[in-house]
Amino acid sequence: MTFTREPAGPPAAGRNTRRQLPSFLVIGVLSTLFYLLLFVVARSVTGAQAANLIALAVSAVANTAANRRFTFGITGSEGALKDQLQGAVAFLIGLGLSSGALALLDLLVPDASRPVEVAGLVVANGLATVARFLLLKVWVFRGR
Repeated sequence: MTFTREPAGPPAAGRNTRRQLPSFLVIGVLSTLFYLLLFVVARSVTGAQAANLIALAVSAVANTAANRRFTFGITGSEGALKDQLQGAVAFLIGLGLSSGALALLDLLVPDASRPVEVAGLVVANGLATVARFLLLKVWVFRGR
């Protein structure tokens, strides 16, 4: 079995970033919708923090796999586990931001409705997305 890596294009970082951002944004929007759906479903049977952990863990694995293939052009399974483990750092940042947002919301609005919880998570997820792109680009998929 042969594993291939598509060429990353010219070495100019700006050109690569312009090529990668549209794919990253589409994957990010789809991942966020998937995450929020999972959160709402899990939230119906568990607390906010547990629902957040479940939803974020599942969607982060899918997000890293999709960005690996479509944003950074890496095909095949060679290195996939390592990429997922490195992507876990971005997951932990996202978990910290979203858990913090939920804790702050619980402190400020103890009986917040699901739409208010989701709105808080959207803001936290937006911040985590910026961190995720930077980590994936400069560390996880650097030079590929």
